[in-house]
Amino acid sequence: MKTTKQFILLLAVLIGFSVTAQQPDPPGQVKGNAKAKNEAYLFAHMTHNDYGRLYYSVSLDGLHWENLNSGKRVFEDYKGHPDICKGPDGKYYIAGNTGDDAKTINIWVSDDLITWKKHSDYTPDLKSTPDYAHALQRIGAPKLYFDKDSDQFIMTWHTPHLEGTKEDGERYWASQRTLYVLSKDLKTFKGTPNRLFDWDMGTIDVFIRKVGDSYYAIIKDETYPTLYWTTGKTIRIGKSKSLLGPYSLPQQSISPNFREAPMLIPSPDDKIWYMYYEQYPGVSYGLSIADNLNGPWYQASGYTFFSDWDKYSFPEKVRHGCMVTISKNEYDGLVKKFGIVKK
Repeated sequence: MKTTKQFILLLAVLIGFSVTAQQPDPPGQVKGNAKAKNEAYLFAHMTHNDYGRLYYSVSLDGLHWENLNSGKRVFEDYKGHPDICKGPDGKYYIAGNTGDDAKTINIWVSDDLITWKKHSDYTPDLKSTPDYAHALQRIGAPKLYFDKDSDQFIMTWHTPHLEGTKEDGERYWASQRTLYVLSKDLKTFKGTPNRLFDWDMGTIDVFIRKVGDSYYAIIKDETYPTLYWTTGKTIRIGKSKSLLGPYSLPQQSISPNFREAPMLIPSPDDKIWYMYYEQYPGVSYGLSIADNLNGPWYQASGYTFFSDWDKYSFPEKVRHGCMVTISKNEYDGLVKKFGIVKK
């Protein structure tokens, strides 16, 4: 009898632990009847099976994402790693290219994120970049940001200067450097491409954001991780008082190793930052959270196959792109046009 009571007590403790031992919900959500400052979000992305083409998913909380258009392409003409930027004219711009070895960056424009038309093509003279005379003809993942202070766009991408070898395939990736060009209208571009950072480190997937009086460069550290370079293949942040730098050496890793394609959005209440990144090759997405871009950051739980532990979720087989805040009216327009895939 005593043994039975002990077993029942132990079972109750274990059940209680299984119910309560879970991560709390991420901060940043709107409580009660309060109105969200960031009403909705668009994730423009590719998929594992259709790399480099344009798909949409949407979210109302920045955490749980649902496919549009029955998981089919939303714009057939686009190719690239999608990155969307809202300009001072209220229009949206998306940059891409047909492949890393393509010589031209293609830019499209839209009033509503539904209908896109060609805006311009830009062919950078990579060999003209100061202190980068041996640049290879590669243009990786062009990204756009409109800087209100200087009233101009900055477009960034990564370009290597060394080919890989059978003995050292990683030297190609370690030789990636982030280049940029400025433009008032994304039709004419100022001067030749320049290197964004004065430190000598492989960087890809770089984008810029200004928060408060500081500019932040969100990067992927493309050095291979070792005991002596533990931050390799992780997401990190550099900081500057000026759009063009100089940027501080990046802080400690925000993500685990072998993560790339970061995306940054503010929470619905606009008090928290959500940083997403892909575990490659197309395995899953991670999420780190902070109340300011200087950190500290912590990692939320997802892709655990236990719903109580999954604090964020994605459609299957989505791959990298960009996330932007949109209005509820824009969200409704996208859902009306394309239809939403409810889980």
